[in-house]
Amino acid sequence: MEIPKMKKRRTKGQAQEIRQAWLFLAPAIIVVSIFFVLAIAFAVYLSFNDVNLYSSTYTFKGFDNYLRMFQDKKALIALKNTATFAFVVVPLQTLFALVIAYILSSKGIKGKKMFRMVYFLPTLTSSSALTIIFMFIFNVYGPINEFFMCLGLYNEPINFLQEPAYALKVIMVMNIWSTVPYYMTIYLASLVDLPSSLYEAASVDGATAIDKLRYITIPYLRPITTYVLLTGIIGTFQMFDQAYIFSNGSGGPNNSTLTISLMIYQYAFGQMNTMGYAAALAIVLAIIIFMASRLAEKLNGGR
Repeated sequence: MEIPKMKKRRTKGQAQEIRQAWLFLAPAIIVVSIFFVLAIAFAVYLSFNDVNLYSSTYTFKGFDNYLRMFQDKKALIALKNTATFAFVVVPLQTLFALVIAYILSSKGIKGKKMFRMVYFLPTLTSSSALTIIFMFIFNVYGPINEFFMCLGLYNEPINFLQEPAYALKVIMVMNIWSTVPYYMTIYLASLVDLPSSLYEAASVDGATAIDKLRYITIPYLRPITTYVLLTGIIGTFQMFDQAYIFSNGSGGPNNSTLTISLMIYQYAFGQMNTMGYAAALAIVLAIIIFMASRLAEKLNGGR
């Protein structure tokens, strides 16, 4: 005979605690609803309309703004540049951060604290300031050209800032250089907590340094690597300020530094009656970021 389950009744104290919890959560829920949920809903609404900001008129266009992307060569170029930027920067910054953190976690290296402090300084500097510094470094008469010409690698300086073949690569180098210290610190904090007994047991079994890295360190750091990959993908796909400063908002030279985020800005605030198209681009970018993040998570062993 099956015994019927008794429903648990909440006591007055439990009910009061629940009401107090909702009361404390209410401000956060209101803020998130206004600035996140409602903002996304409004962006989706805009993406299906032609919007005139001056007269505040909305003309329903259905999926026209989304279909326009496949006919817009500029959008395809921006998507290609953004994807190239992400697929180059994210793996390299993750690899360099892991290698440097692994070296610094080794025993017997002097000056590690000083190196960590100095190496972390680029992370504290604004990306706008770093962009201006790198524009000076890679200028026609900048240190990079002077250095390579002194080595005799080429006779005439290269205009890295105005050559489509080099412009995006300069931003890639800058982004990798400025983000590696941050991710290195995250990896380093995790390596400090890694039990030394695992390495000792592996040494008894005759494991080499490569074996320890492959079978102990990397699997132990998998959750951290997932975090690094996800934040790296989100950051690179949203790259805007470096490209804007580098090209003065144009995405040049010859659209070589044009990204999806910069293009959204151009259509949203640089042209008339294209806010709806900009919203559609933003929705598509959000979907791409979500899909790329899920793919990276699965490839790294996530669920």
